[in-house]
Amino acid sequence: MESESLHLNCDYVASSGHILSCEQKAALQTSLIILQNENKFYRVYFWGKILGVKDNYFIAQGVYKDEFAGRKTFYSKDCIHWGLLPHATQEMKTKSKLAKGRFTGDPAYEFEHVETKKIGEGEEATEEEETTIIKEEDRLSSVVAEIDEDVRIVPRGAFIQVPTAEVVKNRSFEGLSVQEAAKLCNYMHFREAKRLDLKTLLQRANMDKAIDFMDSIEDDIPRGAWTLQFERGSGLLVLRSLSWPGYVFYHVPATQKYGSIYFGTGEKNMDLPFML
Repeated sequence: MESESLHLNCDYVASSGHILSCEQKAALQTSLIILQNENKFYRVYFWGKILGVKDNYFIAQGVYKDEFAGRKTFYSKDCIHWGLLPHATQEMKTKSKLAKGRFTGDPAYEFEHVETKKIGEGEEATEEEETTIIKEEDRLSSVVAEIDEDVRIVPRGAFIQVPTAEVVKNRSFEGLSVQEAAKLCNYMHFREAKRLDLKTLLQRANMDKAIDFMDSIEDDIPRGAWTLQFERGSGLLVLRSLSWPGYVFYHVPATQKYGSIYFGTGEKNMDLPFML
C-alpha cells in the first residue's frame, strides 16, 4: 500500500479487520515521508503489521525506479523510528523455518532449535544434540520475503518491463474492468516468473512480453488458495490469501487504485491443502 495515500486506502481493507488508529496513521504519514527522503527512495510502501506476543512490528518497504531490484525492508514498533532489516538470504530462510510459534516482539530475541543426531552404527552409536540459534530480526526478514514471494500480487498491466529490463509502473494502466477483475488470471505475482512448464511457455508466446512477464495466480497450488469477493456492489474487489491468513489485496475496478497489506502473526497455513 503506497504511503502517500495511506490514510485513504486503509478504508479499502477495513472490512478484513485491518485498521490503524488515528495516531498510527498520522505517525506513519510523517515518518514514511522522512524515510523516503533520507534514503532517496523512488516510492515507499506500507507493507503491514506482524503481530507479536509482547509487541508488534510495523513493516515498510522502499523501492527505487526498478521495483524488482534493490527493495529494502524496514521495521518499527512505534510507527516513528525505523530500523533496516537484513537482506534475507537462502540460508536465513532455511534456518528461520526451524523457529516455531509466534514472534515475541523483541528483534534481539534468539530462538533455539535443538536437533538430536545419531552418530555411528550399532552398539557404538551415540546421540549428539545440535543447537541452532535463530535471531528474531533474521526470522522477521525471512518471513516478509517469503510472504512477498508467495502472495504479493498486482493487477495485470499495472507494471511493464521496459527494453532495459527494468520493471516500472505502467502510466497507461487505467484499471481492470468489473468483468476482468472477477478473473484470477488477471492478477500477477509481483516477482520474476518461475513457471517454465510447456503450457505456460506456449501461453506467453502469444502474449505481450512487456506486460505478461510475471506468473498469474490462477494456477497457484493448492487450487482455492485465494478467495475473491466484490464489495460495495461492484465498486471494490478484495482478494484474500488462505495460504498466508492476513494478506489482503484490493482493487477499485476501472481506476488506478489498488494495493495490498498484511496483518497477521507471520505464520503460514500449512494445513490448507487438507482444508480445501
